[in-house]
Amino acid sequence: MHQHPNAPLVRAIAEADVPVAVDTLTRAFADYPYTRHVIAADDHEERIRRFQELCLTRIGMVYGRVWVADAGLAVAVWAVPGGDPSPVFAELGPILRELGGDRAAASANADAAMAPYRPTEPGWFLETVATAPEAQGRGLGRAVLEPGIEEAERADFPAFLETSSEANVRFYERLGFEVTADVRLPDDGPRTWCMRRNPR
Repeated sequence: MHQHPNAPLVRAIAEADVPVAVDTLTRAFADYPYTRHVIAADDHEERIRRFQELCLTRIGMVYGRVWVADAGLAVAVWAVPGGDPSPVFAELGPILRELGGDRAAASANADAAMAPYRPTEPGWFLETVATAPEAQGRGLGRAVLEPGIEEAERADFPAFLETSSEANVRFYERLGFEVTADVRLPDDGPRTWCMRRNPR
């Protein structure tokens, strides 16, 4: 496979990539509207770090699929059909609630508000994607998403995601996703979009 010399190197995550990937996720989500809304403000960045690390290592890497670009400067975590992480969610539930802190009620209300718009049929669900701030603008976000989109496509599954950033909506539209819901979250929460990409 011939790679352009400056093309980002994308591969399945390895154990050695985890520290950089967690750092990328932490910095990318340190000031994201949805996580600001559902995770307590005190010691916010450390809460985000623990939340992202648990979701990456205990859920994404075990039950889903994870790709990194440039050794973790970009990371994409997908939930895939057939993996059932509910036992781990049950175990992590109290820890995740503790990380939410005084935003627990807002978090539960946000979940309830999104529930009617979430897919019920099997598909690939983009749990999280992030690019390190210093690596943005180099196409890493698109590159790290492409393997998941392509695998969903090959298996004839739709792909789903949610985003609380209007700029992200336009980015995902260029990758073939369409908005299926535009939800204003309760408790003065951020506007959040559900998006879907059907296999071609």
